[in-house]
Amino acid sequence: MMIDYLISETEDYTSLVPFFIENELEFTEEDAEEVPTDLVKCWKLTDSNDPDGRILGGFVLARREGRFICDGIAVDSSLRGKDLGTELLQLGLEETRRLGGDELYLVARAPGFFRKNGFRTIGRDEAPNFFECFTCPQYGISCHPEVMVYEI
Repeated sequence: MMIDYLISETEDYTSLVPFFIENELEFTEEDAEEVPTDLVKCWKLTDSNDPDGRILGGFVLARREGRFICDGIAVDSSLRGKDLGTELLQLGLEETRRLGGDELYLVARAPGFFRKNGFRTIGRDEAPNFFECFTCPQYGISCHPEVMVYEI
């Protein structure tokens, strides 16, 4: 059976959080409120033939300290390599541009994917100081994420 993918906006951010955790983002439910974040828009990827509407991917665009961030992006591991993550990312970039943003920041566990999509790694001294990573005791020890920016 062929999957017919559907990307749609959702206001149900809380349904995306468990999906992000299952897909091993550096994110836990306890972290959800640590840094003041204004949600801008969320998208979910589903199989349009699935009556349960199981989430297969998601993207969260948010603002912190007036700057746009990708506050979460993931695609189910069985669907990676099909450009679905790129589609989700492009929606976030287009919305950032539409809202007058000139940069989109994120913390990447898969920096190669983001580099391929036009992001560049920035040093800690260049990065906004609103990512939880810098205060995490595992930062630089067992976890080595890269802060990245896309300049629009």
